[in-house]
Amino acid sequence: MFHILVVEDDRPIRRLMCKVLEKNNYKAYQAKDGLDALQVFSHEHIDLMISDIMMPNMDGYQLTESLRKANYNLPVLMVTAKEQFKDKQNGFLAGTDDYMVKPIDFNEMILRVGALLRRAKIANEHRLELPHTVLDYDSLTVTTDGEVIVLPQKEFLLLFKLLSYPGRIFTRQKLMEELWGMDSDSEIRTVDVHINRLRERFKENIDFDIVTVRGLGYKVVKKYE
Repeated sequence: MFHILVVEDDRPIRRLMCKVLEKNNYKAYQAKDGLDALQVFSHEHIDLMISDIMMPNMDGYQLTESLRKANYNLPVLMVTAKEQFKDKQNGFLAGTDDYMVKPIDFNEMILRVGALLRRAKIANEHRLELPHTVLDYDSLTVTTDGEVIVLPQKEFLLLFKLLSYPGRIFTRQKLMEELWGMDSDSEIRTVDVHINRLRERFKENIDFDIVTVRGLGYKVVKKYE
């Protein structure tokens, strides 16, 4: 059973969200703000977090940043009152994986939770399968309709990271820190060089495109449903 933490300062909404999650066979935990959530993480294993943005003491952005800095890689579904680009931008920069807008559609919430957990499971298994493309983490290979390509390690890790979270925007800085390390001497444009190489290698791929998000970074867009 997956363990999900709901971080929301509105108690009735928080309790209702947990009730819906438990009805769908998830184990739900509650926290009233970011500081309360950190206490839950200190003694419980959490597979996914649903967090409001605007909360007292520690908001959703600060909470997500704290978790990422502490190497928590669990999926984060952020809940916001308004669907504004600035909110999404701040959330993605903090490390958010997906968004929902209030008032919450609980059926949509369950669908998004399931999708995020599936992506996390794929990443943990070191194998990613698309309709015509298979990435094997252990051998650093990408197989497309029977054709096998062995990639340099950094190119493979970059592609695997992007494909594990289709639609999610990754900043250059975030990719640099995760794949090259915070103490790397490489310049930030190294990410651009590797992205361009991947685009050239997979420009004919029928499963995905690597898209530049102006002013933010990169994301993968699926060509299939």
